[in-house]
Amino acid sequence: MYKAFYGLREKPFSKTPDPRFLFMSRVHEEALARLHYAVEERDLALLTGGIGSGKTTISRALMDSVGEGFRFCFIFNPILSALEFLRLLAHDLGLVSPSTTKDGLLKELTEEMYRCHGEGIVPVIVIDEAQMIPSREVFDEIRLLTNFQLDDTNLLAVILMGQPELREKLSDPVYEPLCQRIGIQYHLDSLSLEETLEYIDFRLAVAGGKPGLFLPDAVLRIFELSGGVPRRINTIATNALLEGFSRDAALIDSVIIDALSEEFVV
Repeated sequence: MYKAFYGLREKPFSKTPDPRFLFMSRVHEEALARLHYAVEERDLALLTGGIGSGKTTISRALMDSVGEGFRFCFIFNPILSALEFLRLLAHDLGLVSPSTTKDGLLKELTEEMYRCHGEGIVPVIVIDEAQMIPSREVFDEIRLLTNFQLDDTNLLAVILMGQPELREKLSDPVYEPLCQRIGIQYHLDSLSLEETLEYIDFRLAVAGGKPGLFLPDAVLRIFELSGGVPRRINTIATNALLEGFSRDAALIDSVIIDALSEEFVV
């Protein structure tokens, strides 16, 4: 609909975590660099950020950029018991019919880790929305994953991603053994006003459009309404393009943004 009108090949502000649209702000660049290091060192890493800050997109960009020799296993819904967690992990690692007992699962996982090591493969376990993990037992199993190691190297990398409350949860003394094993950690802050402008222009360019479609006064209003959170920016910008198209507006200004400000929840 609005794509042809604004000379776009595709939707520039889709909410899907397409790494092509990952805007490398200062904090996103630093987060990706730290996760790279964690994967290369086969370490346990913690990445936190608010809803819509870009954590999942960064994990996709990480997977696309590390090259061969790494097998990524994503756990998107960690509301699991300890046994369910281990079975899902075993399945993601390629075990067709994982054991239904903990002892059996641990034996199978151990064999799989050493098999991967023998083939030069490093499993990378990415646990998204980790603040939703329901029990200490699951966190204990995550900690124990770091015991898969040889004398001189770990056999896998683990990345915990979640909202800021994950840090609050892990501050409980009962999780101190896990926290001591976290080698890399980073928190994603929101974009600045300048970065919000760069973010919008970057995504327009990736989608085949031209920078400057959103005028500075429109960007300012988007920043004020979104707080610099990428997913909120996407929501406002998409609605602005639809409104601009309906008005036959060649450029998006603050009048269009203000007309939308009460029409959606950001």
